[in-house]
Amino acid sequence: MIVLVELAGLEVRGRHGAMPEEHERDQPFLFDLELELPEPPADRLEETVDYREVVELVREVSASRELQLLETLAATVADALMQRFPLERARVRVRKPEVRLDVPVEWTAATAERSRR
Repeated sequence: MIVLVELAGLEVRGRHGAMPEEHERDQPFLFDLELELPEPPADRLEETVDYREVVELVREVSASRELQLLETLAATVADALMQRFPLERARVRVRKPEVRLDVPVEWTAATAERSRR
């Protein structure tokens, strides 16, 4: 049996993007996380993943560097989650709602998944 913990729409500001001007000011990035725990924990916070620690880790990763690609940001966060927490799998989708393209889009996104299997 597994347990899937999800955090959706976590907004973290950062300076990521392929264009130089995207590194000049903070912009919003929305993170959707799926964290698979190996088995159901006891009903105690210290035996599971503390959402506050997950949020802090995502913020730390985003603030620690300025990346060009959403793919790299998603993969870097997924790697950090797998290293910090006892997860079987981490799936990270990063959405960029303020994307500037020549055509209108609501947002762009990239997803990375890491697994111990």
